Amino acid sequence: MNDRINEFLKYLKLEKNYSSNTIKSYEIDIDEFNNYLCAEGVDYLSVDYDFIKGYLMYLYNKQLSRNSVARKLSSLRSFYKYLFNNDFIKTNPFKYVATPKKEKKLPKYLGVEELEVIFDTPNIKTPLGQRDRVILEVLYATGIRVSELVNIKLSDIDFYNKEIRVLGKGNKERIDPFGTYCLDMINMFLNDGRNKILKKHNTICDYLIINEHGRQITTRGVEKIIDNVVKEASLKKHISPHMLRHSFATHLLNEGCDIRTVQELLGHESLETTQIYTHVSNEHLRSVYLKCHPLNKTNNSK
Repeated sequence: MNDRINEFLKYLKLEKNYSSNTIKSYEIDIDEFNNYLCAEGVDYLSVDYDFIKGYLMYLYNKQLSRNSVARKLSSLRSFYKYLFNNDFIKTNPFKYVATPKKEKKLPKYLGVEELEVIFDTPNIKTPLGQRDRVILEVLYATGIRVSELVNIKLSDIDFYNKEIRVLGKGNKERIDPFGTYCLDMINMFLNDGRNKILKKHNTICDYLIINEHGRQITTRGVEKIIDNVVKEASLKKHISPHMLRHSFATHLLNEGCDIRTVQELLGHESLETTQIYTHVSNEHLRSVYLKCHPLNKTNNSK
């Protein structure tokens, strides 16, 4: 089975253009299933519908969420579809297995005041402080993913039109605009702090965001930076880089931006993915209504 797994992972990379993180998730899910097969003494070519139901019960007994089970099932369904399409198996046992309904969790986002506190925290008189501020500005101004941020090259930035060329999931390119505040911080960093970091370590780097050694930063490096900024700001909540993306989308919708535009800016292939933010926006509208509508305020005071 290991040979087939390796062939499938290679197919995801070369034919489907999946990211390394996505491919790794597939590998983990399939390897877990393979271990279960070995423990049960079942060959992967002999898997049937009843065996799959047993595996799903095994996953639920591990207290996994429906979302996690759904993701693992999706990985296995794709793997067995690959086996079927390449004539390694005669039937796909996963074809008629129902996917568990996903739990709808509303994205967490930051309020404007919280964002102001975070943005004011990095010391922009220092090279690394300037870099940290640029990370925050670009993530919120464009709504891009951290994996997209770390791969932005200087040549991807159109300073005149205030646009960034972004290479998203599946190597799909899009153009994301950004505002004047973001542009000002990028220029400050490029003209001051970034040059000092590169000069100190005698390095050259094509990427916008660099680490303290003057090299391309990693996604984990960005996560650590934001963790440190949040701690320094004394905010008593967990804030991930992705929350800046959630905030970007939610704030746009709250201000009346149409959902199709938000979909394009976020690089979502499906409108359904973007629509989760409309639930957050609706919750916000309801909260404002209950707080501000005159009749509702009168009723609450009785």
